Amino acid sequence: MKRWSLIASALSFSVLVGAGCSTLDAQQREWIFQPSDVSWGNTAEMTQGMEHVWIDYRSPAGEPVRLHGLWLGDAPMSKDTPVMLYLHGARYNVSNSAPRIRRMHELGFSVLAIDYQGFGKSTKALPSEESAREDARAAWNWLAAKYPKQRRYIFGHSLGGAIGIDLAADVHDEAGTIVEGTFTSISDVVSSFKWGWLPFKPFITQRFESLAKVKSIGSPLLVVHGSNDTLINPTLGRKLYEAATGQKMFVLVEGGSHHSTNSVGEMQYRTALAQLFQMKEKLPDAPALADAPGAALSRPVGGKVPQAVPAPRPLGT
Repeated sequence: MKRWSLIASALSFSVLVGAGCSTLDAQQREWIFQPSDVSWGNTAEMTQGMEHVWIDYRSPAGEPVRLHGLWLGDAPMSKDTPVMLYLHGARYNVSNSAPRIRRMHELGFSVLAIDYQGFGKSTKALPSEESAREDARAAWNWLAAKYPKQRRYIFGHSLGGAIGIDLAADVHDEAGTIVEGTFTSISDVVSSFKWGWLPFKPFITQRFESLAKVKSIGSPLLVVHGSNDTLINPTLGRKLYEAATGQKMFVLVEGGSHHSTNSVGEMQYRTALAQLFQMKEKLPDAPALADAPGAALSRPVGGKVPQAVPAPRPLGT
């Protein structure tokens, strides 16, 4: 919560003092991405056994870029094994996502997780919305070239969800998209904080307008949010879901925070993946979504796609 409050305060201050455009842009990129080459706690140790991957490409400006990634997959893989591009959020490097990477692997995916430019061992540069878009597309192209027969999915957590929505709206060969703890736009996030009433929107250079882009996603979309997410309000995840026009499902994980939803809601993930993406062969023990903690399944009506909705709370809680 603190770091996003800082973004709101800093943007609001910039409005008041009229900071130069180039300086403001660089500051926003630093505040929003918080690029780092470190990981938190013992997460780096959890990458043991994962394969280091290097992806080289040239940016539209002709500059050489090298991305570092982690691969966790089973070999040999059958064509029925789905592969996933994992896009992490702000701060820390890809090693910090090791617990989620392993969890998604346990759910049936082989996973490629990358660091954007400016993070970890990838090319040293101050990341931007545009460079992150290029990085995600390069990683997607790498995955498609290496595993052309596999069903390929996009997963994004937090800021990575906005990058993933941008990618999914641009490509046409993804089997599905999953976002967790993700927002509608940077301006909507900043508006939810103390100084959000100030007229900062015209000064935002890193906009991440996911609400508009999500309408262009052609694959099934799974939107997951924790009910106790104090960093990205769950209503923003719900708005993303409502704006999507294709097959979709929304799962609200009761008790899940911005950082724990993936683990707290593991059983709900299993069921949602089986129902929305037909991953039943990988999830033989998945319970009905209505039996999973914190969620209930609304029945298909008139050919509509099943939607996950929060289960009623007991009185007095």
